[in-house]
Amino acid sequence: MKKISISLLILVFVNYSSITDAVTPEIKKLKRTSPTSILFVGNSYLYYNDSLHNHFKRMADERYPGYEGGKNVKSSTIGGSRLKHHNLDHLLKPKAISLINKFELVILQGGSGEGLSKKDRKAFAKKANEHIKRIKANGSEAALYMIHAYVEPHKSFDPNLIRVIEEMYVTAGNKNQTLVIPVGLAFENAYKQRPAIKLHNLDGTHPALLGTYLAACTVFASVFNESPVGLNYDYNGLIKTDDKLFLQKIAASTVRTFYQKSTN
Repeated sequence: MKKISISLLILVFVNYSSITDAVTPEIKKLKRTSPTSILFVGNSYLYYNDSLHNHFKRMADERYPGYEGGKNVKSSTIGGSRLKHHNLDHLLKPKAISLINKFELVILQGGSGEGLSKKDRKAFAKKANEHIKRIKANGSEAALYMIHAYVEPHKSFDPNLIRVIEEMYVTAGNKNQTLVIPVGLAFENAYKQRPAIKLHNLDGTHPALLGTYLAACTVFASVFNESPVGLNYDYNGLIKTDDKLFLQKIAASTVRTFYQKSTN
């Protein structure tokens, strides 16, 4: 059994290490510098903890008076879904969601298992291409939400998985000339600086409240090309002040480094 386990580990390492060369994102910012209507499309990674889009729109409402995030920022999620499970043709129809005729920005979040095998990664790339083409044909702009990786005790935890996720999302983003939002890298950077911080739930996959807050800050910094540092929003006091500032700074530095540009 030990020989078999070692062999399997070697195969997994080779499979991952063969695709983890650094890839630089070609798109550094959105064409629309301040999109007012935004649709998040994904799964439970988005809807946990009162839904990431709610945290994002509260941040936007604070920073930009009159933004009206509650009216114009929406989310469409399916538990356990991958990109292929979302009906973009329906979601992009005028007034399919609320009274919004057309979303200026559609953010796509893939499934947690789409980086685990070559077959899954190929399927992700194909569906990302298809979805982004539909979004652009609709006159909207697309962005890819780079997910975080598993942590222990999840059965699929692997310390190299975040490199696979990074390569998968950046490659898809470059091919489609689409912005990639580096949420997964923000999680990685936060854990490097504070290993004891709780960004994941006990299952090792879903985000805890602090993880959702960090993700929202990272989306904010990427979408608006502006640092979230200094935002007062703390989810009615549930995010402690030191955690709030730490996560805001992690999001800002991650986005700045990833896009190789300066943020405020």
